[in-house]
Amino acid sequence: MLLAYHPALIDRLREPTAAEPWRVLVSGCLAGWSCGVDGSDYGLGVALADLVALPTFRALPFCPEQHALGTPRTMPDIHGGDGVDVVAGRARIEDEHGADLTRKMVEGAQAMLAFAKEARVELAVLTDASAACGSQVISDGCRLVPVRRHQKGVGVATALLLEAGIAVVSQRDFRTLALLRARLDSSYQPPDDARDHHEHPWTLEHLPRRHPRA
Repeated sequence: MLLAYHPALIDRLREPTAAEPWRVLVSGCLAGWSCGVDGSDYGLGVALADLVALPTFRALPFCPEQHALGTPRTMPDIHGGDGVDVVAGRARIEDEHGADLTRKMVEGAQAMLAFAKEARVELAVLTDASAACGSQVISDGCRLVPVRRHQKGVGVATALLLEAGIAVVSQRDFRTLALLRARLDSSYQPPDDARDHHEHPWTLEHLPRRHPRA
């Protein structure tokens, strides 16, 4: 399930403690890994700093793209659907030069799922807009074009995690992340104005349809 669309699931998570913190799969770049296509963390290493600092949160990083394609690499994007369609063979992943990266990206996604199962993760916080880890919005075709197109959908790794029953949230889902933080830290009060990515004005204007994978 995508937690942003099913916030009641947060209350069903077990009570975390310092001795038994939540085991949370996170995208490598969100953990500060230099695993982006350009060899950076895209500036995302601080995105989860407040959560990672809590003793009740154990981050378990993995980058499916780095696992499959190495770093640096060309830019993978989904053509003809989203990650669910890629897994089903209805869509493909290509880089900006038209090279087919579908098989490698599926292998990276499978490796991420295997890592998650071995670590017994309880949820995942993944980088949105990624062809691997996206959960709210991804590119519709190559992003390195004069006019980038977007779509609601999930990346290929997210598709496999959801199929396996692992709840996923984006680093842009600020309302849901705040609710998770409140479970991790009883002294924290979620802000009233926090919004998830599908509630953001840009998303409502450009991609108003309900998420097809929610």
